[in-house]
Amino acid sequence: MEIRELTKAEEQIMQVLWDMGKGFVKDVLDRLPEPIPAYNTVSTIIRILEKKGFVGYKAYGKSHEYFPLISREDYKSFAMTQVLGGYFNNSMHSLVSFFAGKQQIDIKEADAIIGLLEKIKKQQS
Repeated sequence: MEIRELTKAEEQIMQVLWDMGKGFVKDVLDRLPEPIPAYNTVSTIIRILEKKGFVGYKAYGKSHEYFPLISREDYKSFAMTQVLGGYFNNSMHSLVSFFAGKQQIDIKEADAIIGLLEKIKKQQS
């Protein structure tokens, strides 16, 4: 199944479902930040997520317990591929240069990134 981009509202609800693992609309509402949308709004967004293939459900009479069908990790991979391709011409160098140029990487993070890259380099040798 093809993963599609989520709207901000859809992604916010998916973040809650990924954190919870499963839940009813009321459970999702209880975990959303202020201003909390109307019950019907959240219910509609969840049904859209269901149509997009992100969410499944188990019926209990008229109530539905929803759960993610696509993992957070799979969506994260999809989203980063979109960002890398759309803004950085599929270049990791451009991505890292962008954040380094904005000085959004501190020394500890830089050391961790270098360590990770060295580990990857050894694995590929």
